[in-house]
Amino acid sequence: MFRRRKEKRGRLVAIVFALVAAGFGAWIWGLILFVDRIPVAVEDEERRTDAIIVLTGGTLRLEKGFELLSAKMAGKLLVSGVDKGVQMEEVLGAAGLTPDELECCVTLGYMAEDTGSNAIESAVWIRSNKVASIRLVTSSYHMPRSLLEFRATVPGADIVPHPVFPPHVMVQEWWARPGTASLVIAEYNKYLLAATRHWLRGIEGE
Repeated sequence: MFRRRKEKRGRLVAIVFALVAAGFGAWIWGLILFVDRIPVAVEDEERRTDAIIVLTGGTLRLEKGFELLSAKMAGKLLVSGVDKGVQMEEVLGAAGLTPDELECCVTLGYMAEDTGSNAIESAVWIRSNKVASIRLVTSSYHMPRSLLEFRATVPGADIVPHPVFPPHVMVQEWWARPGTASLVIAEYNKYLLAATRHWLRGIEGE
């Protein structure tokens, strides 16, 4: 009797171990696929879009968005996720511009607090401005999740990804750099949560 209980307990431990190992293996494989989706270059630099959307939260994003607007790659720009209380002069000043240079064409969005709400805030702005195509500016490591959120929230929009590449983030050697590795892994986990959330919403909507 005791032997049978011990055998059952042993089989249960083996099953749990196998499930944990399989889950970890799937997570590792997904991480490899995720890293492969992080862009290493801007694929379409020439096409003009109706608007540019910059997601705040990382270096070089604002500067690149205003640079694209100055180059007339679009007629208007939304900066999504601006901290409450930050004024246009401060945002333009951070990009090295004076308020009268581009103020007419820039909208500051104060609603968003994360990537999901970036997409919601942008969707409202896109519809109210009758925008059909956007150039989405964010950090390279953040682009896969941003595209996931935007394509789920604004399915009809033509989105041109325009990643920027912070010098301290070495994605191509992420496994050898602890800071980049922790950033990439955290971003991958957030991507999985976002993908799961949209998948569950899709099931509920069926």
